[in-house]
Amino acid sequence: MVTPVMTDELVVLLDEHGNTLGHAPKATVHTTTTPLHLAFSCYVFDPDGRFLLSRRALGKKTWPGVWTNSCCGHPSPGEPVADAVTRRLADEVGLVVDDLTLVLPAFRYRAVMPDGVVENELCPVFRAVTSAEPVANPAEVDDVEWVAWPEFTREVLDGTRPVSPWCRLQVEELAALGPDPVRWAAGDVDALPPAARVLTG
Repeated sequence: MVTPVMTDELVVLLDEHGNTLGHAPKATVHTTTTPLHLAFSCYVFDPDGRFLLSRRALGKKTWPGVWTNSCCGHPSPGEPVADAVTRRLADEVGLVVDDLTLVLPAFRYRAVMPDGVVENELCPVFRAVTSAEPVANPAEVDDVEWVAWPEFTREVLDGTRPVSPWCRLQVEELAALGPDPVRWAAGDVDALPPAARVLTG
């Protein structure tokens, strides 16, 4: 009997202009000198406008147990970014979304944990809408909660609701798009990092 060979999840490495440099195993990338790489974030809403907040699994290498946006992840080499979003939504919170829209094509951040581990990502942000109920994958997500978007935004911006550093920065930019997430205009695909434009299906 032949044992299947398990391959590491790979992430796309980027230069300062967002071009692909190559790829590396995800398990080795997040260190005190994390290279710039391609990621995404997604904010999921239900038809009533509630936002799906998620709490990162306690076993995560970066920001374990921290509340954040609905879903985050990394496109695999050659994978369209939108496909990566739908894949990770299914993997992390068991959702198939009815609508997926790019809203912040050029978001970038760098954040350092107390232990020195760094996140360093070009991270396009998407909005999704679903009428389904999430089912959290405990390997990825410790808990989920539907919250009112206006209240969530206010609490993040005034500092009374702790969230991941990327979520806080994203909320600042999303708030500028308007108070109603359903009415946010789609972002310009041409503003995506070149590596993500190549992977846009």
